Amino acid sequence: MTLLAVILSDCAGERPKNLGIKDGVLAACPSSPNCVSSFAADKGHRIAPFSFGDEPAAAFARLTQLIRQRSDATVIEEGSGYLRVELRTTLFVDDAEFLLDAEKKVIHLRSASRLGYSDLGKNRSRVEEIRAAYSRGDQE
Repeated sequence: MTLLAVILSDCAGERPKNLGIKDGVLAACPSSPNCVSSFAADKGHRIAPFSFGDEPAAAFARLTQLIRQRSDATVIEEGSGYLRVELRTTLFVDDAEFLLDAEKKVIHLRSASRLGYSDLGKNRSRVEEIRAAYSRGDQE
């Protein structure tokens, strides 16, 4: 059991220190294909931000509530219009960030695997799953 715990903790990796908001944007994706971002310009990493039509604070609160109710999510940092979470799969941890742009009525995002090179599309598929639930107004 102890060996299994050590192996699983090694798969989680260390929490990145370079995340957060810098000059109004989230950190750029690395060159590896295990990251998606609404700030990315290249097709491999680019993903659309979440859009909303309601009041910005209410829209962001709705997303925060949805994330908090996910069994695979742990909120690490929450601020005014910013949310940072860890999203877990069986063996790995991904770091996701959400940033409110009230003026443009979108929520920007970045989600990246903490370890490895490829995530086999997991970050993209999970963000799209969250987007679908958000668009439906689900409270999972």
